[in-house]
Amino acid sequence: MYGKCGSIGDAEKVFDRMTERSIFTWNAMIGACVVNGVPFRALELYKDMRFLGVSLDAHSLSSTIKAISQLEFLYCGREIHGLAIKLGLISNVFVLNSLVTMYTKCDDIRAATFLFNGMCEREDTVSWNSMISAYVINGMNQEALSLFVDMLNASVEPTTYTFVGALQACEETKFGKLGVEIHAAVLKFGYYLDTYVVNALLMMYTKNNKLDEAAKIFFHMQEKDNISWNSMISGYVQNGFYDEAVSLFHEMKNAGHKPDHVSLMSMLVASGRQGNLLNGMEIHAFSLRNCLDSDLQVGNTLVDMYAKCGKLDYMDSVGDRMLHRDNVSWTTIIAAYAQNNFPWKAVQSFREVQTEGSNIDDALMIGSVLLACTELRCNLLAKEIHCYVIKRGLYDPVIQKTLVSVYGDCGNVDYANSIFRLSEVKDVVFFTSMMCSYVCNGLANEALELMLYMNELEIEADSIAVLSMLTAAADLASLRKGKEIHGFLVRKGLLLHDSIRSSLIDMYACCGTLENSYKVFNYLKNKDPVCWTSMINACGLHGCGREAIDIFTMMEKENIQPDHITFLAVLRACSHAALVEDGKRMFKIMQSKYALEPWPEHYASLVDLLGRANYLEEAFQIVKTMNLEDIPAVWCALLGACQVYSNKKLGEIAAKKLLELEPKNPGNYILVSNVYAAIDRWDDVEDVRVTMKGKGLKKDPACSWIEVGDKVHAFVAQDKSHPECDRIYEKLAHLTEKLEKEAGYVAQTKCVLQNVEEKEKVKLLKGHSERLAIAYGLLASTD
Repeated sequence: MYGKCGSIGDAEKVFDRMTERSIFTWNAMIGACVVNGVPFRALELYKDMRFLGVSLDAHSLSSTIKAISQLEFLYCGREIHGLAIKLGLISNVFVLNSLVTMYTKCDDIRAATFLFNGMCEREDTVSWNSMISAYVINGMNQEALSLFVDMLNASVEPTTYTFVGALQACEETKFGKLGVEIHAAVLKFGYYLDTYVVNALLMMYTKNNKLDEAAKIFFHMQEKDNISWNSMISGYVQNGFYDEAVSLFHEMKNAGHKPDHVSLMSMLVASGRQGNLLNGMEIHAFSLRNCLDSDLQVGNTLVDMYAKCGKLDYMDSVGDRMLHRDNVSWTTIIAAYAQNNFPWKAVQSFREVQTEGSNIDDALMIGSVLLACTELRCNLLAKEIHCYVIKRGLYDPVIQKTLVSVYGDCGNVDYANSIFRLSEVKDVVFFTSMMCSYVCNGLANEALELMLYMNELEIEADSIAVLSMLTAAADLASLRKGKEIHGFLVRKGLLLHDSIRSSLIDMYACCGTLENSYKVFNYLKNKDPVCWTSMINACGLHGCGREAIDIFTMMEKENIQPDHITFLAVLRACSHAALVEDGKRMFKIMQSKYALEPWPEHYASLVDLLGRANYLEEAFQIVKTMNLEDIPAVWCALLGACQVYSNKKLGEIAAKKLLELEPKNPGNYILVSNVYAAIDRWDDVEDVRVTMKGKGLKKDPACSWIEVGDKVHAFVAQDKSHPECDRIYEKLAHLTEKLEKEAGYVAQTKCVLQNVEEKEKVKLLKGHSERLAIAYGLLASTD
């Protein structure tokens, strides 16, 4: 009596005072311990029985096995199994069912199946239910449903637990059709009013994305418990019907049902995905009033909700209130920092987890920390995490792919390449990560070579991989490769992807064939803003400013809303075509008509537009009046124009300001040096270069390339690294001599911004990277 009433202490007192104990007494006490969640005490009582020589019966073994199931002590379970065989109780249905359950809980499904298949008689419904449940728990849904069918064929009548188990197996989408058939069996056997069965039906239909069927069942239920409400609310959330979920949550409260932690978690997930902070805070307040915020899962979901709503201060507050934080808590916090541009906080949180001594085996947490490394561009930290995952045995293919991307973003292509090369499993995602790393680091040629290797392994590229390939082809201006990729897209039907369509337009423009960009653009029936912007940008690259404005006008007529990037493309097109008035007009339209606040890049483009047209004073006045003095791009554009038009005064101001704002950008030092060199201020040129060297800054040399056959050949100035170097220089000398004699060519040495003799300047011009590329192209075409 005491045991069934949950008073295990009183039951023990009565048991201890008994001078004589029958087998029934022992069994009752062991059963009370199992029911009240004290399995260790149940095992101690079993040992006492064995020590005192008390004879065991089927109920003794069955109760003890249940205690072992709770503790998941497989070795103890096997011992009892052996004892059951020894005592001749193995054929007892209660013992068998308990053993099947025990082996299931201990993840030994083979032993459970062996026991069930060895049963002489299978008329007991509990045996069938135990085995069906065992299969479902272990994710063996096919086997569970096959057993359910066998049960019906054996004329064993199903019960509530049978239907619940079978319907849980049908939550896997490929068994959805069979779930409908089981629904019919539920009606046939008269279980359509059973709340447990109906709840299982609800879950089955929601997991199979059949919300209409689930709603019909739910709203026709005569008795709804919390599981019913939670199942329906969860179904709406999982399928993206957040407003319906919120409405049903309020209906639940109005119906007199008190939401529990499961209800709150569903609502918090809905609030987070919607970015509905107000609704999320309302649920948070409800959890505080009802003392549900202390639940670990609710706390984790609150953290996630505030993170998704961008309220990291609120997230921190919830995290600080949590009595215990598990890996899910930390992973959510670290991911929130990394994704919301607080990489150092993500790293600090990771350090805190390590300090607490927690066993970090969560790939998502490691992935979030690596994302923070990417944001910080910190090679050292990436290497540290790399070592950590190897030592912890977490170095799986997913982490390897992430590391390739991280090292690529941090500029450490050698490490990325080493990981890729040594990996045993190379799929399309791995190849794409490596190609992106190459492209991001200006190694487009290597990216295209990787594409060939991918083809050799017969790994088919997806849309993401193709984007990297197109970017590489565009960077190299490799028309042949670009057309090959275009052909692949046509064959595979991937042209429907918006990002691919715009990338194709960009690629053809970068390869010098604006006509092909137009063809792709005109082929598209439904053009999104990105496609329009890409076409405007393509025209701008080719100096076709008027055409770019015409496309912008067409875009407006099609009622396509331009964005910041669109106006940036238009302004740059106007700048390259010297359309000053049109550029000014577009700048005004952007603010007055479309209410778009200009970015620093827009102001830089406007200054560049005015500077190219020699309106330097007007450009300078815009910089001063619009408070743009802290934007490096603006000064860079102004300085470039000052160099072209030899405006010493403004050039001096722009150079000083640019180096002040970006003291670690080597490109700025080169530009300032060139400005000084153009006006023969060689002492200042030397000072700039000494400063640059003192700060350890070095600019990568410019290069030119040419596509010959299936390979792109790159050259830098005075290049001697090409295998056919001698022949190239011979060809170049022959061409130069011919031009001088037949066309009157004279070297334009004023373009050589170095303090050397005139002859040396001529020599430097002859070794220009563009000349070397052209010479090799001519050489290759005559072979």
